[in-house]
Amino acid sequence: MRRILYLVLIMLALGILAVLGGLVHAPTLGQGAARFSLPWFGNRVATAQTPAPTSTAVSTPTASAAASVTATFSPTVSRTVVVSPTETTFEVARPAPAASLVPATPTPSSPPASPTVVRWPQLALTPFVSGLRSPVQITHAGDGSERIFVVQQTGQIRIIQDGALHAEPFLDLADRVSCCGERGLLSVAFPPDYAARGHFYVDYTSRSGDTVVSRFGLTADPGVADPTSEEIILTIPQPYANHNGGQLAFGTNDGYLYIGMGDGGSAGDPDNRGQNPAELLGKLLRVDVAAGVSPYAIPATNPFTQTAGYQGEIWALGLRNPWRFTFDRANGDLYIADVGQNEYEEVDHQPAASRGGENYGWRIMEGTHCYKASDCDSVELILPVAEYDHSQGCSVTGGVVYRGSQFDRLAGTYLYGDYRSGRIWGLRQSGAGWANQLLLRTAFNISAFGEDEAGEIYATDYAGGKIYRIADQS
Repeated sequence: MRRILYLVLIMLALGILAVLGGLVHAPTLGQGAARFSLPWFGNRVATAQTPAPTSTAVSTPTASAAASVTATFSPTVSRTVVVSPTETTFEVARPAPAASLVPATPTPSSPPASPTVVRWPQLALTPFVSGLRSPVQITHAGDGSERIFVVQQTGQIRIIQDGALHAEPFLDLADRVSCCGERGLLSVAFPPDYAARGHFYVDYTSRSGDTVVSRFGLTADPGVADPTSEEIILTIPQPYANHNGGQLAFGTNDGYLYIGMGDGGSAGDPDNRGQNPAELLGKLLRVDVAAGVSPYAIPATNPFTQTAGYQGEIWALGLRNPWRFTFDRANGDLYIADVGQNEYEEVDHQPAASRGGENYGWRIMEGTHCYKASDCDSVELILPVAEYDHSQGCSVTGGVVYRGSQFDRLAGTYLYGDYRSGRIWGLRQSGAGWANQLLLRTAFNISAFGEDEAGEIYATDYAGGKIYRIADQS
């Protein structure tokens, strides 16, 4: 019996050794992974491998050649995430017979992109001047006088000097201006060499309802303009009473006069003027009023001077009602606030290096959304860098970029607001993206933002006839 028992034990031991030998000689797990590169947020690495006898390296291009991907720019976003389109590596193994997955060694990579945290200011509005009637613009002449000029929609330009409002208007055009609603005296612009030239430009609605851009000179008193000196530069017929646009501004880098035109009015741009290159309505125009040619010259560098069917004055198109645009005095970048139709308000940005020709989308799109369509072609369009829906306001008022010296946290921030809701937002470039934040709620009808010669910023309360100075109290 003992011999039989010994034989059984020996046989069992030999069987166990055979099984173990088979396991020892099984294929090594994790051999020969195939490599695929996919676009992703950051440089994280995910790895999964299965056994394979051979490996092949395969690389697919990134899905987009865009410079960056940013977080959404809803005005409620308090932080932006800027991520470069770096490739994330996945280890994808070839299939092999009967094997289990085991962790593989990650491919070395750089750490994930970190969020760019923007330090936002805490805005405060301080009463500055009262006694105005329907103020719609704040600006300065850049002549070293430190005067602030305020446009009243009713037809007057008022001067504020040393914090006091002059009793006598700088200019009164009430006898030729149609007011109000969206009509009236809407803008004044002083050329870069105003101190030497002694003339300036205004945009107003005539008694017949047309847009008029005119040049005026001064009297012997530099604090009083001559209303009889008018030289009409441009007249544009307006088919309806709304969407006049009305902003004038000289380019920071080129010195040309830019003219903002609405789409002609009514609702929904019924004649599609914003996209019609034969029309000046729904466009941003650029003309040379210093070339010595009457009434103006069209710059040779305008984008459509050699394009059949296009008006040469057009610098950009696809605008509904640009209610205030501004040039950043530090770099020449252009910001355009375009009032929306039924759902969205938007802010567009044009870098200083632009050669013009941008199409900002109206009436194909309203903000970043197709207008009255479930789908639309946006390939050739420039989409806004910020938008908000009508739960937060329904009439955007464009502002200015803070370049003053008193509030460091405001530096480089584009401030804009909403006429109806009284909200004020801040918009700032952050890396390759944009950060946007609601900064203040007010009870004012904000019709304009403006800056003085030192770069300090102000806002108007249209209904209250007041101007407030904007400060950072953080």
